[in-house]
Amino acid sequence: MTTNTTKTNTIAKTRTGAKTNVAVEAEVSRGTLITLGVAGAVVGIWSFASLAAGMIAAGGPIALVKAWFSAVTGM
Repeated sequence: MTTNTTKTNTIAKTRTGAKTNVAVEAEVSRGTLITLGVAGAVVGIWSFASLAAGMIAAGGPIALVKAWFSAVTGM
């Protein structure tokens, strides 16, 4: 007696129809805004550190102003 066995392979394909509405311009603008904000913060921190170091080196804020005025006017 011979038995016939047939194998059937079934492949199920599913598709999802999820659509995302992401505005590329908004994402680029957000990235640019964050980058410019961080750059501004770095420049601000650097300028404050430079001013503080100048005051320490000059001997105080009044001495710093006198030294700056002397350097600018050449007197």
